[in-house]
Amino acid sequence: MDFKKTNADQSIATRDIRRFDGVTGNIYEAVAIMSKRANQISSEIKEELSGKLQEFSSHTDNLEEVFENREQIEISKHYEKMPKPSLISIQEFLEDKVYYRNPSKTAE
Repeated sequence: MDFKKTNADQSIATRDIRRFDGVTGNIYEAVAIMSKRANQISSEIKEELSGKLQEFSSHTDNLEEVFENREQIEISKHYEKMPKPSLISIQEFLEDKVYYRNPSKTAE
């Protein structure tokens, strides 16, 4: 999924937790699903960011060669402005874009 085009809020907002249990019937299960999805999103964003920043890494160990790379700063600022993974996962969950299954419920 392209996280740059998400319509999740940029800031924290108070949410009605009763909206979360509508899909699963259990608030705890809904929060667990959203937290696992947030972890997935966080790791994907981290891999993508480290891949982009690795292009700018220097292979020299000289501490005196400290310089600012404008492109590297812009990439970092872009990722800092993105919504947090938890906010993205909440938005995806509320829009029914998250696939999940509970093995204990499907076995019954």
